[in-house]
Amino acid sequence: MKRTLFTLLSAGALATIAFDAFGQGLSPLLGYAKLAPVGLANSTLKQVFGSSPAGAAQLLHTMTGVVFYVLGYLLVARPIQRSVVPALHWSLTALAYGIVLWVFALYVMAHLVAGLPAFLGFTGITWVALWGHILFAVIAAWVIEAHGIAFDVKTRRITSTV
Repeated sequence: MKRTLFTLLSAGALATIAFDAFGQGLSPLLGYAKLAPVGLANSTLKQVFGSSPAGAAQLLHTMTGVVFYVLGYLLVARPIQRSVVPALHWSLTALAYGIVLWVFALYVMAHLVAGLPAFLGFTGITWVALWGHILFAVIAAWVIEAHGIAFDVKTRRITSTV
């Protein structure tokens, strides 16, 4: 169980680092928009709670990537895919999951919760965010799949073949 937990946290950490490096480093270096996920988290916290204590937005962004988005893939996306299209390769599930994360972040959180324009107005940041979320999902899924971690819906247990 410790090894599985370590693997899941590692998947989230590696994927979050890749997301941030791409969105805040590589993308602007290549002349594209720069992501501001901590800014979005800050706007969300202010909208929901009326304020955002120092460090809370960074913590929210980090926990979302390291824990919650990884669990979404493991406990929701992959089990749904296995029950509907069992032969589909995990990478296509990860691709679809990345798009779902993008919709969640830029429509649900940014627009419906934080009150910003839907998909941030379909500007350059919108498309960088799309690729960033796909990159996140593929890396997280790759680590999870490489370690044989799966959620058994029938027993409601996380299993590992490694």
